Amino acid sequence: MNYKKLGNTDVNVSTICLGTMTWGEQNTQNDGFEQMDYALDQGVNFWDTAEIYSIPPKQQTFGDTETIIGNWFEKTKKRKEVILASKVCGPMREYVRGGGNQFGTKNITEALNGSLKRLKTDYIDLYQLHWPERKTNFFGKLGYEHDDSNEWTKFEDILADLNNFIDQGKIRHVGLSNETPWGLSKFLEISKNKNLPRMLSVQNPYNLLNRTYEVGLAEMSVREKAGLLAYSPLACGYLSGKYRNNQMPKGTRIERDGEFWTRYNKPNSDKAIDAYFKIAEKHKLNLAQMSLKFLEIQPFVTSVIIGATTMDQLKTNIESVNIKLTNEVINEINEVQKTYPNPCP
Repeated sequence: MNYKKLGNTDVNVSTICLGTMTWGEQNTQNDGFEQMDYALDQGVNFWDTAEIYSIPPKQQTFGDTETIIGNWFEKTKKRKEVILASKVCGPMREYVRGGGNQFGTKNITEALNGSLKRLKTDYIDLYQLHWPERKTNFFGKLGYEHDDSNEWTKFEDILADLNNFIDQGKIRHVGLSNETPWGLSKFLEISKNKNLPRMLSVQNPYNLLNRTYEVGLAEMSVREKAGLLAYSPLACGYLSGKYRNNQMPKGTRIERDGEFWTRYNKPNSDKAIDAYFKIAEKHKLNLAQMSLKFLEIQPFVTSVIIGATTMDQLKTNIESVNIKLTNEVINEINEVQKTYPNPCP
């Protein structure tokens, strides 16, 4: 396994992060236990979850993934071997604390305490804001229209509450998710000026079908030591090649919940995937491993969050750290990006 520092800390996290959002939906607790056992044995010490998991989000499964992780901690007594990340969701449906903004003192406190209880732990290593409260673009939305009509919690107030949680020992570090360059820059500015906790990471989508992170946030990640935790690195499985030629394997997330997972079903996505498949085939590489390795080696990436529903997928994904990409492969990947630039932003 390979490791990188989390932000400007001395915390070493594995460059493969174990994603967990399918546990409680596509995967059972026993499946989750098996994945955690195997991943830890392979040196994966970094796990990511969220209070709204499993996904797709439903009231009846809210918090189920954290509960599964907590049950594993209770069973194995291995909490201290894991760098654990979780998230408080932004404005959500009514079933989440009445809906609306979630980063005010009352709601974020309730959210954190709920996660700690489900996770059966006294602390979370990296606590993240899952998406912004303000009206801005995330989850692939384009066509920014400025709208400051809604009220949202002041960044300074959020950081002050997070600082209190750190003082209480409930969290150790903080990060962002689905955030923009402006959001990250403002959080960093306020934390510096007010001596408040510093955002150490940004968990945003990044894959061969969506390299938009490289446009603005990549430079900030390197200069500010707030690295990317790349989610959806295989574009919901499309970059494994399993959906090529109109295939629809039974039990996959696209087959199960196709109306929810529409982000990577776009006009040029199939053409780009076929081009990447040919590169992998030419160089005798596994397409999924090639796709993951390309992300891992980027200087602005701290860790790549993999999500697997089978043990074979998990083993393949983790093994990606051991492959090498030649300059020829990297150049060919970049040529595909030029031909089909970000087909699924």
